[in-house]
Amino acid sequence: MTGPTRSLAALLCCVAWPLQALDLTLPANASETAARDRVLAQEAIATGPYADGSVPTRIFEGPVVRRAYRIPSSGLTPLQIMAPLRAQLEEAGYRILLDCDEARCGGFDFRFAIDVLPAPNMYVNIRAYHFLSAVSADGGAAVSVLASAATGAGYVQVVQVGEEAALTPPDAPAADGTVGVSTGASDDLATRLLADGHAVLQTMEFAVGSTNLSTTGSPELAAIAAIMRARPGLRIAVVGHTDTIGGLDANITVSRARARSVRAALVDVYGVPPDRIEAEGMGYLAPVASNLTPQGREANRRVEVVIVSEDG
Repeated sequence: MTGPTRSLAALLCCVAWPLQALDLTLPANASETAARDRVLAQEAIATGPYADGSVPTRIFEGPVVRRAYRIPSSGLTPLQIMAPLRAQLEEAGYRILLDCDEARCGGFDFRFAIDVLPAPNMYVNIRAYHFLSAVSADGGAAVSVLASAATGAGYVQVVQVGEEAALTPPDAPAADGTVGVSTGASDDLATRLLADGHAVLQTMEFAVGSTNLSTTGSPELAAIAAIMRARPGLRIAVVGHTDTIGGLDANITVSRARARSVRAALVDVYGVPPDRIEAEGMGYLAPVASNLTPQGREANRRVEVVIVSEDG
């Protein structure tokens, strides 16, 4: 066995990462970068490549687990990530619905027609990705897997919907008004916010063309509420950002409205005093990446929390 081959074999030595009732195995050095779970939701799973302006889908209903992972490796291909996962799904009795690389899926159009966790947690190279969807033997559950490769790392998103499993719902106020803080992404947000003075919210979802949050339950919002309770002199601003598609005035309006939706959730659902939160929109005036690429525009569409001041 050659050196590079031995290295790749070691990389693909796997450990179990549980996802609801189905246990899928990812490479041992894979690290979770983002999570977006729902206790009960409808999820559109792609069943065919992009054609005639859309991607055909099938709706599944039930608990939804969406996770993204980063796999540090040089030269790892999307198919090398996908092949072991496909084999596991087939062994578990799942029937493949769609299995395609970037060319056969539909390239740019397919990628932006499906729901993907935001960059940089899930990076999708338009020229190097592989997608697979599958349905369980009884037809009640489905899985989709999106794998991509970039310089020095591979990325994979796994979405599982419909399995009967006990999921912990997003943190919400208990009867006594308290809110628990989840570990993982929410703890990381708290660390970043207090250390850097600002942090991007990774789990904020808005329906296409809408400024209203798709769901107000979020471990990140719970974490912010917990910080605000622990530090009663803290004041923050929620700031919306967009890419450069469209005029500046329209983008400022949209970004401000989305920031206000997040502020409303913090006030109405999590009990944060309204006089301690501002909401503003910057439109496309504060990019974090180039607006000349799809990946850059996606990164620029974001909502941030900024520490404004702290009394006492």
